[in-house]
Amino acid sequence: MKKLLFLAICLFTVAGSVSAQGYYGPRYRRRPPRPVERRQPQRRYDDFYTPKVGVAVGLNASNTVDAYNSNYSSSGIAGWHAGLTFDVPIIYPLSFAPEVLFSQKGYEANGPDYKFTQRTNYIDVPLLAKFRVVRGFNLLIGPQLTFLTSTKNTYESGLGVQIDHIDNDASHSYVAGVVGVSVDINRNVEIRGRYNIDLGENQPYADQNLPSYRNQVWQIGLGFKFQ
Repeated sequence: MKKLLFLAICLFTVAGSVSAQGYYGPRYRRRPPRPVERRQPQRRYDDFYTPKVGVAVGLNASNTVDAYNSNYSSSGIAGWHAGLTFDVPIIYPLSFAPEVLFSQKGYEANGPDYKFTQRTNYIDVPLLAKFRVVRGFNLLIGPQLTFLTSTKNTYESGLGVQIDHIDNDASHSYVAGVVGVSVDINRNVEIRGRYNIDLGENQPYADQNLPSYRNQVWQIGLGFKFQ
């Protein structure tokens, strides 16, 4: 009898345990936390030490300095420039930036009873030092060789309009000074701003009626770089 009672108690205990597990469900086990991967910040690509070849195009606003006498009052005219550009890194933050540009210059001069306009075409060869101030912003300074290729003179007076075309053989060469800035829009496009002025007076041909002068040119444009 005692054995039967003990067996009955064991059966009730096992049944109660099974019933409780079925009611409350299996015991929850927490998963171990996954290791967190820390990503290193991505570094921006810097192509300073990569030589570059490109093209540039833009507008000129030109005038003259020291081209005045009692009969002249000069004013500026508009033109354009275009050509090849190069960027050769030397040592950070300095690089060598030579260029070969076709550039239109000139001026207007008003006399007592006439108007004179001179438009000149040049091949300019700036030989510039380029300094990176901060990433994307550069300063440029240096000399420029400039070669006169052609001249167009227009005389307007009460007698009518006279136009003279003169083909120069680039034997008239001058030295100018250049200062400028460039702002990189991205790796391949930049905005350019320049000021250049002849360092000596020039006269493209022997005409005693016209004064000697120095060209000064403000330039703004776009540069496109290829690597």
